[in-house]
Amino acid sequence: MIIPKNIEELATYVEKGKNVFFFTADWCGDCRYIKPQLPEIEADFPNYQFIEVDRDKFMDVAVEWSIFGIPSLVVIEDGKERGRLVNKDRKTKEEIEAFLTSVQ
Repeated sequence: MIIPKNIEELATYVEKGKNVFFFTADWCGDCRYIKPQLPEIEADFPNYQFIEVDRDKFMDVAVEWSIFGIPSLVVIEDGKERGRLVNKDRKTKEEIEAFLTSVQ
């Protein structure tokens, strides 16, 4: 999981490559629930880079991308959005993997 240090670094992942943006926050219980399973999900989808986006640190990005519930995922390939799993519900490994399979 890549954790961008600033907005400029985050922007580079939007512009190029196949990336899954995982919006999260330290205080989010549902985020903490799924986080231990993310390494397995990353291993199952090696064609994607996974970018952790702290919703509180990058609030402007969350608002611009209409991320009003977390954990949420947005898939962007070379600057174009390919899919989103955005809501406030707890997500399971199976739900995330089904979503990623559907946008490949």
